[in-house]
Amino acid sequence: MHHPPTAEHIKEGHEAIRDEFLSVALWMNNHLPEGREKALVFTKLEEAMHWANTAVAKEQQFNGT
Repeated sequence: MHHPPTAEHIKEGHEAIRDEFLSVALWMNNHLPEGREKALVFTKLEEAMHWANTAVAKEQQFNGT
């Protein structure tokens, strides 16, 4: 179940993660040839972003922030 962040530093953490992953994704999109490997790169980036955001969100869950 999704729990929206309540603390500003948690929101900022999510935003920073999205910004950094977007930067990497744009670079990859512009420099990698089309194909299965490129598609897998984006799948793995999406997965990594999910887990990074989950780690930030757990701080809120466990620390009550």
